[in-house]
Order: sequence, then C-alpha cells, then structure tokens
Amino acid sequence: MDTVALQIATIEYPNLDIPSFLALIDSHARELRQWMVPNMSGPEWVAAANEYMFENLGFAGNQGDYYNARNSCLNEVLLSRTGIPITLAVVYMEVARRLNKTVHGISLPGHFLVRYEDDDYSTYIDCFHSGRLLNMEECRDLAMRVAKVDVYATPEVLEPASNWQIAVRMLNNLRGVYYRNKQLEKAVAVLDLLIEAAPQAAEEYKQRGVLKMALQRRREALVDLERYISLAPAARDRQEIETHIESIRTFLRSLQ
Repeated sequence: MDTVALQIATIEYPNLDIPSFLALIDSHARELRQWMVPNMSGPEWVAAANEYMFENLGFAGNQGDYYNARNSCLNEVLLSRTGIPITLAVVYMEVARRLNKTVHGISLPGHFLVRYEDDDYSTYIDCFHSGRLLNMEECRDLAMRVAKVDVYATPEVLEPASNWQIAVRMLNNLRGVYYRNKQLEKAVAVLDLLIEAAPQAAEEYKQRGVLKMALQRRREALVDLERYISLAPAARDRQEIETHIESIRTFLRSLQ
C-alpha cells in the first residue's frame, strides 16, 4: 500500500522520489524492531508501537489544517508527521507489515482506523488521535457521531479494507480538497485514476466531463459526458447533460 499511496502523491508532487520515502518507512520499522522483545504479547506490542509512533516520532492528526492536500500525500505525512486518519493509518500499517504484524485498515465511515490482531488479541487503533485504543462499542459511538452510521446494523464497515478500497478513499479525499480549492487540473488527474480503478463508475465520467468543459477541453469533455449517458441512461440529470453535449457539438461544428 505504501507504493500506491506514494504514487497517488505524485499528483501533488510530480517529481516525488518514491524509493527514498519507502526507505524512510523501512528505517522506522528497523527502529521499532529494537523496541521489541521476544514473546511480546499483542497488548505489549501495540503499546510499544504506539509509544514509538506517537510519542517518540510524534505522528499526530493535523486538526488545524485538516483539508490541506499535503495531509493526503504520504511523503508529506512522513516528513511532517502529521496527516489525516487514512494516511497516518497507512504509515502505521506499513511499519507493522515490515515487522510481520497483522494490522488492517478499517474504512469506518467518516474516520479511518486500523485494527491489530493476532491469535489472542485484537483492538482498534485511532492513529489520528495518538493511537487511542477503541473497542467495538467505542467504534459504534464514533461512527454514529461522525457519520450517523450504526456499525451494528452494517458490520461490514468494520471489515478489513483492501488496498484498492484504501486507494480509492485516498483519491476521494484528494478530489474533495482539489474541488474545494478549485484546482481543476489536479481534480481531473484524480478522476483519471478513479476511472482507471472503476471504469464503469458513471458519476466519475460526468464529473471529469464537467471539469474538462470548465478547462475548455471540449472534445475530451464530450467523450466523458457521452460515456456518462451510456453508463447511466436513466440518470436524473440526463436532460441537463444532453444539453451540455449538444452545446459542445454545436461549438465543435462551428470550428469546421
């Protein structure tokens, strides 16, 4: 997941040196290994990992500048040691993976967590809040508070997230930041990757088409909007999109 996350960061940092940041994660794992003792129990390992990651290294949630694109870029999170829940979780997961510990990403609605588990012990860890440990009931309270989702009614939200799911969530976070900041070219780059990940996702074609219209890339916009209609023929906004399509066609005919 570390390489994928760093590749996503190249949208913001095109010249990113990915190997150097993989090496930085390696170094954190090597240091944490020195904190480990033979036959550590699960609670002991989590306590040591949390002390190292959140007290020694100082990784923490960036509550003061949450919607900064840097928080979604793993390279910047590794350098500043601040980020949003999902990028901090990726750091934790990747350090644990290098130490052969099972730590899954948990894509809780509204707040990303990780879960440590072994044969005898399991706990949820909130990397955004200094590694606080959560049980099932506390996860439920958190999901209800931030997203109005009852994990008892939808227990699948506490299942381990795949690398694909984590990447898509990271991309969606970046898309939101770029929309908010009106960084249209970068938003298009995010949508390119989302469409590559899910080629049948109609909404992404529409969003990319609308952005390309705003960027005066009309031929490309036409292709995307036509694709949207083909994938979502019963879309509520079909008439509006068809109006945009006809407007683009009229403009392109005027150029002939």
